[in-house]
Amino acid sequence: MRISQDYFKQDAVDLARCLIGNILVRRFDNGMELRAEIIEVEAYRGQEDLACHASKGRTKRTEVMYEEGGKIYVYLIYGIYWLLNFVCGPAGEPQAVLIRSIENISGPGRVGRSLQLDKTFYGEDLNTSQRIWVEKPENEKIFTIETSQRIGVEYAGKEWAGKQWRFFIST
Repeated sequence: MRISQDYFKQDAVDLARCLIGNILVRRFDNGMELRAEIIEVEAYRGQEDLACHASKGRTKRTEVMYEEGGKIYVYLIYGIYWLLNFVCGPAGEPQAVLIRSIENISGPGRVGRSLQLDKTFYGEDLNTSQRIWVEKPENEKIFTIETSQRIGVEYAGKEWAGKQWRFFIST
């Protein structure tokens, strides 16, 4: 049921759409598991995408984004929230998909807090991790996926801020 590493070798925009409806699994240290449907994501596509962290080039922060898809990229915002991203695409082409909302948890900061993310998740392999991974749902639901502009990236300029690279389940 776990999604294979090959799945994450897709382009960020394609992967973002495909992730909707899949199940994010987080196994905590006490053995408890949180299983929640992915309901909102955003794609960030390479150095040319001025909203993508990789647009500034290869840095210590973005190094994992240059690896082959299937790794986790987490980063801290406001000094308190770790945001969850899935690296995707081939090695050398930095792309990632931000997990904005999962079932019953809306907002990327709340997702990170609920999953108890921290810097140790940076670079974690989704294919082999025993604490976080993605699965196909047992029973696929029928739903409508909507798109919109990404949130909070106005600094990237009109072209990049206007990309319809936010995907979410229509309610």
